[in-house]
Amino acid sequence: MQLASSMADQELPPPSHVVPLDFDSVETVPESHSWPDSNGLSSTDEKVTIPLIDLVDDNASELIGRACEQWGMFQLTNHGVPETLIAEAEKEARRLFDLPTRQKMMALYSSDSVTGYGMAVISKYYQKYMWHEGFTILGSPVDDAKKLWPSEYKHFCDVMEEYQIQMRALADKIIRLVFKFLDISEQVIEKLSPSSNDVGQLYTALRLNSYPPCPDPSQVMGLAAHTDTSLFTILHQARIDGLQVFKDEVGWIPLSPMSGTLVVNIGDLLHILSNGRFRSILHRVVIQGKEHRLSMAYFYYPPNELYISPHCNPLSESPQTPLYRCVKVREYFSMKAKNMGRGLSTIKI
Repeated sequence: MQLASSMADQELPPPSHVVPLDFDSVETVPESHSWPDSNGLSSTDEKVTIPLIDLVDDNASELIGRACEQWGMFQLTNHGVPETLIAEAEKEARRLFDLPTRQKMMALYSSDSVTGYGMAVISKYYQKYMWHEGFTILGSPVDDAKKLWPSEYKHFCDVMEEYQIQMRALADKIIRLVFKFLDISEQVIEKLSPSSNDVGQLYTALRLNSYPPCPDPSQVMGLAAHTDTSLFTILHQARIDGLQVFKDEVGWIPLSPMSGTLVVNIGDLLHILSNGRFRSILHRVVIQGKEHRLSMAYFYYPPNELYISPHCNPLSESPQTPLYRCVKVREYFSMKAKNMGRGLSTIKI
């Protein structure tokens, strides 16, 4: 399996990688976006079921913990986020990505910013570009939305802000159940989550993802294999298949959208905090068919200035040795970027 590590010693794309392709104007896949190995990275035909967990189940903490140990992810039902809000957020995301390319480029993010329109951050780890465009929101999207719709931005902003509030409330519930399973105190949760209604902090982010129709899906990659840096990510998939997760001894497993559910996957920071007990799961997006695919990913981080280190149970029945050294969240982001997306190996003891 060839992932980011296989390109570590090769030349990276030029700084212009931040500019997405004008997908509306292409009739064939350009060489810059043609992945020679995309057909070789096939998924398994084996029928494997990702854990589906009811958030209101009395045993939700135990079920989530076991799913995180075995899979590094799970699907969540009865999550409490209104379906009408999810549908409206999806509608607004589609309205954004349906804009002409020249108009979307008005909100192109700069080299010193992570908000607005642009390509996936992981693009810099690969020589080939991905069949993807995105829009990143930290707190209020009003500044970037005004560039897209000078007089029609308010509804988009209202919907995205409410979506973030609902996602943040759900994330706070999930982290409490996770920490209960790991026997981590409420005091730690308070440091991670000072206010469930404050969406303007840098420790949450909403990423709208667009995978436009492609003239030859077999040649491209929607989003290359990677792990998230977050504690965990809450993902809504909009109807179209494409998400795949990697499991040892099985291979790539397709995860089709399921009505009424959200996907939760573990990121590097929770992998560290759990001392490797929870796995930061490798995942990717492939392009299947010629339909426009959308997703919305909510990333849940600790504050940048906190230090994170493995939690070891002092009364365990087996030896508890830290696998990773203590690291500041901000520093981990930097180390992962400098090491071509491979962060955990840089702090392994």
